[in-house]
Amino acid sequence: MKKAKLGILLAAGLGLSACGDLNPTQQRTATGALGGGAVGGILGSFSGNAGLGALLGAGVGGAGGYLYDQSQQSRQPYYDNRGRGRGRDRDRYR
Repeated sequence: MKKAKLGILLAAGLGLSACGDLNPTQQRTATGALGGGAVGGILGSFSGNAGLGALLGAGVGGAGGYLYDQSQQSRQPYYDNRGRGRGRDRDRYR
């Protein structure tokens, strides 16, 4: 039993260490999957199948995190170009 706990702890530590160098898309997708998995596991435990709830929640949360990231990326060019106009256009954005 002690070896199993140590193995689980080691696997969790290695899994978390792999998250250190993620780009924003990967971070948002992983955060959505983690949050969705947690909520899905809690809700699934009420129906007696926490594992299936966590699996479905992680899938939905990951997809939601990815879609949120794509939404934020589509807005970014507006903020990058804001206030760079000349003359009258420049004053409109201030």
